Amino acid sequence: MKVVVIGGDGYCGWATALHLSQRGYEVSIIDNLVRRHWDLQLGVETLTPIAPIQQRIQRWRDLTGKSIDLFIGDITDYDFLIKALHQCEPEAIVHFGEQRSAPYSMIDREHAVFTQVNNVVGTLNILYAMRQDFPNAHLVKLGTMGEYGTPNIDIEEGYITIEHNGRKDTLPYPKQPGSFYHLSKVHDSHNIHFACRVWGLRATDLNQGVVYGVLTDETGMDELLINRLDYDGVFGTALNRFCIQAAIGYPLTVYGKGGQTRGFLDIRDTVRCMELAIANPAEPGQFRVFNQFTELFSVGDLAVMVKKAGIAMGLNVDIHHIDNPRVELEQHYFYAKNTSLLSLGLQPHYLSDSLLDSLLNFASKYKHRVDENQILPKVSWKR
Repeated sequence: MKVVVIGGDGYCGWATALHLSQRGYEVSIIDNLVRRHWDLQLGVETLTPIAPIQQRIQRWRDLTGKSIDLFIGDITDYDFLIKALHQCEPEAIVHFGEQRSAPYSMIDREHAVFTQVNNVVGTLNILYAMRQDFPNAHLVKLGTMGEYGTPNIDIEEGYITIEHNGRKDTLPYPKQPGSFYHLSKVHDSHNIHFACRVWGLRATDLNQGVVYGVLTDETGMDELLINRLDYDGVFGTALNRFCIQAAIGYPLTVYGKGGQTRGFLDIRDTVRCMELAIANPAEPGQFRVFNQFTELFSVGDLAVMVKKAGIAMGLNVDIHHIDNPRVELEQHYFYAKNTSLLSLGLQPHYLSDSLLDSLLNFASKYKHRVDENQILPKVSWKR
C-alpha cells in the first residue's frame, strides 16, 4: 500500500514513516521542515542530535534497502500539495503536519494566528485534495485528547449518546479545549466530520495522549535515525522535563498542585496504532474517532515515578511545586475510554517498563546538551 506521511520529519511522523517502511508500505514524506526552524526561532535544541532529513532517509536506505520519497513544501500551498499527492498516489494519508504545541500557540497573537491558519488550512487543503482527486484514500489524522478538556463525566471515543426531553441521539462528544492549539484540533475534527458526511470521504481521527520515549525498533537502528526528545518550556512534555531534570540534578518542577491527569502512550504504540488504523480503514462516509492512549497519570504521579526511578539509578532527585503558567483545573475527575485500538490488536507498552531505558538513560547520556535556561516555563496563559 502507498502511504504518504505528512509531517514525516517530526517526532511522531518520523517514527511512523520508518515503521511503515519496515513493514512493507511504500512511504513518502511531505514536510516543510518548519519544526527545525521553530527550534532556531526559540533558541532551543532537542536533547538528542537530529541529522538533516536527507541524511536520515539516506541512512535508512543504506541500512534496509528501502526507499522513502521526500517532498519538501507547505501543505497550506494547495498547488504544491496536490502535485506532491499525484506523485505519491496514496491509498492512505497520515496527517501529522501541524503545529502541535499548546504553549507555542499561547505566546502571543501572531503565534495563535499562525497555529490556527497552519493547522486548519492545511487540513482543509488535504480534504479538498481528497475530494478532487483521491476520494477513495483513507485519511488517518492525528488528533489530541486535549480536545475534550477535563469534563466531570467519562470521556467516550468521539461520540456520546444523549437523551433530552424524551428523545435520544448520538452526537460528537462536547469539546473543551485548553489552548489555541487545541482549538485548532477541534476545528479540524469538525471539518473532517463534515467532509466525510457530505462528500463521502473516509477518515480516522486518532485523539492521542501525551507520547513519550525515544526508541522504536527502527529509530534505534542507528544514531542518524534517532528521534527527538524535547524538554524545553514550549515543546517539551512534563515527563521529558522531569527526566532531564533528574539527570542533571535539577528539582522536578510540578505545575501547581500536580493533579492534572492525562492519557499517555509509548512512541512504539503510536506507530503501531497508525499501522492498525491504516490496515483497518474507515468506510466511505465514516468519521471514526479512536482515543489513542494506554495509561492515565497525573503530573504528580509522573514526578513520583521519575524520582523513584532516578534514586534507583543513584541520582539525587527532589520535587518542587511552582506556579502554574496555564489556566487549567489542577485537581479533577478524568476517565477516558480507549477500547477501539485495543480491539484491533494493540498490545501496549507501559511506562513502568520503559521509563529507565527510554528516557532516564537517554537523559543521562545526552545531559551535556541540556540548556538549563530553557527548562522553566516562559509562556503564560494569563498574559
